[in-house]
Amino acid sequence: MSLRCFLIEDDPVVRKMLERIIIESGIGEVVGEADDGMHVSPDQLYSVDVVLIDLLMPGLDGIQTMKKLKAQGFSGPFIMISQVENKEMVGQAYLHGIDTYIHKPINRYEVVSVLKRVAEYLSVTSSLDSIRRLLHMLEKNKHSGVNCPLSHHSIGYEKTSFEQKVQHLLLILGIAGEAGASDLLHIMQWLAEQERKGQTIHDLPHLKELYISVLRHTHNIGNEQALQKEMRAMEQRIRRMVFQAFTHLSSLGLTDYTNPTFEHFAPRLFDFEEIRLRMQELESAEKTTKCRTNVKKFLTAFYMEVKGA
Repeated sequence: MSLRCFLIEDDPVVRKMLERIIIESGIGEVVGEADDGMHVSPDQLYSVDVVLIDLLMPGLDGIQTMKKLKAQGFSGPFIMISQVENKEMVGQAYLHGIDTYIHKPINRYEVVSVLKRVAEYLSVTSSLDSIRRLLHMLEKNKHSGVNCPLSHHSIGYEKTSFEQKVQHLLLILGIAGEAGASDLLHIMQWLAEQERKGQTIHDLPHLKELYISVLRHTHNIGNEQALQKEMRAMEQRIRRMVFQAFTHLSSLGLTDYTNPTFEHFAPRLFDFEEIRLRMQELESAEKTTKCRTNVKKFLTAFYMEVKGA
């Protein structure tokens, strides 16, 4: 997950350091900043994932600013930044809602470590929320006797176990909150229906043909130009999501090479040599990647995993 960060810090040097660390580490971007908390409003934080805020500032201090923004509706996490060692003051900060703490002087490794933990937390939270919404919708549809709206055709409530397997696997791979997750679910449903018709799944059609077939199956798009446009958008969403899964597995392997999720899924969903290269890139904090991901292999292997789950 790429974090959208907002900085509230009266020292421009510290703001610049934080921005450089956030960008160079590849963990996210700074979408806004302020030198005090007086004039920061929830409107400025509309697309923000996390706020990094100084404890001691002129005007409103960090705790006062945090209380104000929470009262005005911002529900995202706060990371407090300060060189204050007073345990009582730090305790007050936690009491009023900070999620974690970064010490001054700024240490790159501490900043990256803290932000990665926050990103993982937000990713898991988003994934769980998606699953809760899905299960709530399925339960509602079960009682109302209607087909699940995730598929506009013959896949109804009786197929929810298949859909739940897809959602579970998305969560394991760290991509349940990605924009392409619903596209992947539709693709899996379409593949299941094709297999029921007697078609083999081991040799998928060209990806663009696959996406067009799925879109025609799940969307009422009569205009060919609109269909092509939506196909390209789906292609981008799927590609980004597959790369996110690729990076997630690589980061698991980098942390623990014997991680069971890494051991099982990395060689099945991706070329393991590419996984090794991605691990090296993550370890050296490279901003760009030379890795290649085989989307067709991923989709085929993902479907086989869901079937065997």
